[in-house]
Amino acid sequence: MNCCAQPGFSVLDRIDRQILALLQEDGRMTNVDLAERVGLTAPPCLRRVRSLEQAGVIRGYHADCEPAMLGFPITVFAMVSLRSQAEHDLAAFERHVAEIPEVRECHMLNGEIDFILKIVASDLESFQRILTTHLTAAPNVASVKSSLTIRTAKSAPGVPIVVGND
Repeated sequence: MNCCAQPGFSVLDRIDRQILALLQEDGRMTNVDLAERVGLTAPPCLRRVRSLEQAGVIRGYHADCEPAMLGFPITVFAMVSLRSQAEHDLAAFERHVAEIPEVRECHMLNGEIDFILKIVASDLESFQRILTTHLTAAPNVASVKSSLTIRTAKSAPGVPIVVGND
């Protein structure tokens, strides 16, 4: 029985996990190829994929683009501390950074740092502009510490999916 056979049912069977692992590896795989790889015919395979999409397990599909080839060779991680951690202040900061296209990821953390941001930039000058006009000048921001990425040793999409047996 797949994950979406009943409302609220969240256990994925082996075939669902196989489908997810394969699509996470190659989101452009055709349904016919996917069905063949998981041992189904095309129609039930497509029904499972649609169920996974409707349940929100599959959130979407995208192309993994090379940032440097698109004019964004600089990646910086910025650690942001806020003056207030009241929910409305946290939400206001999240709305603020959602409007900055160069901020590609925003994660709220526990501990001394409130947020970590992944930012791409065309050069150090443009990153400095983002930092001073959008981050340090934002309401409620107490401090921003940034680290420039030297190289990326691993960048795996999604999450590890263990297929195994049921």
